[in-house]
This record gives sequence, structure tokens and C-alpha cells, in this order.
Amino acid sequence: MSQFDPIEHTFEFVIPARQSPERLDAFVTRSIEHATRTRVQAAIELGRVTVNGAASRANYKIKPGDVISVLVLKPPPMQLIPQDIPLDVLYEDEHLIVVNKQAGMPVHPGFGNRDGTLVNAVLWHTGKRDPIEVLSSKGEWEDEDEAAAYSSAEVRPGIIHRLDKDTSGVMVVGKSYATTLALSAQFAERTVSRQYVCLAWGVIKDNERLIEGNIGISTRDRKLMSVVQRGGKVAGTEVTVVERYDCTTLVTCKLRTGRTHQIRVHLSHIRHPVFGDPDYGGRDAALNGVHHHYKRSAQKALTMIHRQALHARSLGFVHPITKKELSFTSPIPNDMMDVLNVLRPTSESPLPSVLES
Repeated sequence: MSQFDPIEHTFEFVIPARQSPERLDAFVTRSIEHATRTRVQAAIELGRVTVNGAASRANYKIKPGDVISVLVLKPPPMQLIPQDIPLDVLYEDEHLIVVNKQAGMPVHPGFGNRDGTLVNAVLWHTGKRDPIEVLSSKGEWEDEDEAAAYSSAEVRPGIIHRLDKDTSGVMVVGKSYATTLALSAQFAERTVSRQYVCLAWGVIKDNERLIEGNIGISTRDRKLMSVVQRGGKVAGTEVTVVERYDCTTLVTCKLRTGRTHQIRVHLSHIRHPVFGDPDYGGRDAALNGVHHHYKRSAQKALTMIHRQALHARSLGFVHPITKKELSFTSPIPNDMMDVLNVLRPTSESPLPSVLES
């Protein structure tokens, strides 16, 4: 059994004599704290809920004397485990580290990814070797504005902001609690300079555009986000066109807020999803709408990237200790450049500055 294997726990209920008929899934959901109907029904389908020792159906009506057993798989206690994972370090001193995060690397451990994250790598890089217990973990934060809550006097490194697993680019990580708090304040006050570069489907007409719309959990898929009419959190994304191609547009984005998946959600909302984005309509769904004259090149470009074409190109902030202004730039990754080389007209026009190293 590995340290990441779930811990089994069994709940057992004996139905009392005066119990009225009730669906099995409804009874289990009501009887176990924090249980949801969807998860209970899934457990029933997997045979983890039995009635009198036998598998049953969700719509089974419980009756007095029934013995109901529920097998629950709980995640093991969260630990931060230092791991020897290579990092592309752009800057480092005793207070903080700036890295160029590669696509495919999650920023922090969660119940879906316990290791292989930026946090695991930075812990090792800074000399930590022993696992660190996390007494309480929120798993995935609702947005990067809350990411600093992950930092504490005992838990290092300090995650100040975040990038999606498959978004590449510049990130700063605090090495101490004081540094993390000071940097978090700059992010909260919007004094940090950040520029994202991405390729969006379709030809965006306006040279500059502000996309506004509250972002909340999608009603179609709770793992995703969407622009919602009620609730959610205020979000604003400034979009500037760099170049227009036959069926795509290269843009830069500046965040006025830091919500989960913000750029991806906002661009999808205006029907210009990020090229290659599998979650927000940036792959097959978008390709189907391309004019047949351009479909072959677009299809070829899609095979060259297996993620959203979104890159955090630059980051600027004031060093919380030295008070010096620092600025860092990360070159466009090879997979995004391969896509642009296919979609960008073969002319002798110079590369836009956002594409230069």
C-alpha cells in the first residue's frame, strides 16, 4: 500500500422497526455527513453499498431490519513531499524564487494529484527532504486570490498565485511566510504586472476589448467554470490583438482579477476559445466551425499541441525585501511556436515583440 492509496472506512446501519420506506440512495446521503446524492449513487453502482450483504440498486426501498453497509474510500492525510523534479529557475535569492513553469505540471498538491507538482519540486530545490504534514487542505482553491491561504508558518514554499496545470509561464514563489504575505498583498492590490499570450479561435474584430462577467462553477460540469448570471465572482480580462490569421487570433491578456480558468472561460464566453483547450471548446468543437479553406492547416496545428495555447509570458513586481523592481520574461514554448508557424502567414514580416525571447 502506497502513501497515496485511499483509506477504507465502513459505515453500517441497522434500519429500526419504525423506519418508513425510503430509497437507498436517499437514506445513505442523509445518514453520512458531507455525502452527496451523486457520489452515493456512484458508490452503489460500484457495489460499495450493500443491503444484507448483497449489492442493491439506488431505488431499493429500505425496510425495518435491513443491514446497510457503506464502504467509503477516504484520501490519506495530505503531505507535502519534496521531490527531485527539474525546475527552470529564472531568479532566486534567500527570499523568493521565480520559475518558468512547464505545461503539464500542477502548481500544488490536491486530492487528485498528490505529487509531481511545483510545490514538491520547490521543496526539494530549497533543501527540504522530509515530508510536511498539512493539517488542513482546501485541495483546489476557488481562485488565485485565495491561493495565499495555502501558506503558513509551517508550510513552505508559499504559493502566491497559480497557473493551470497545462498553462506554462512565469511564477513567483515565496520562501518565507513574511515574503509570501508581502507578495500576496501586491497581487491583491493589483500592483503586479502580468502579461499572458494566447492563441484564440476565430478572428477577433476589436483591437482591444474588456471582457467582464462573473465566474462561478459550471452547472454542466462541476469541475469547470463558466460565466454565470447569478452568484459567482466578479472577473475582468483585458484582451489586446497582436496578429490576426485566417481562422485564429494571437492576443495578449491582462487580468483585472484572478479567477480559476479566467482567460479560458472569458474567451470561450465570447466564442473565441483558446486554441487547443479541451475543456472550453478549443479543440474539435472549434475545428468543426472552421471554413473548409483553412481546415487542413488548422487541423495540422491542433496535432502539434495537446493543451490550451496559453502562456504567462511576463511578470513584474517589487521585491518585498530589497524594494527593487523586478521583471521576468519567458519565451513562447516550442509547442505554441510550432502552432504559430503553421497558422501564421509565410511572409517576411518581423515577429511581434511578444514572440521574441
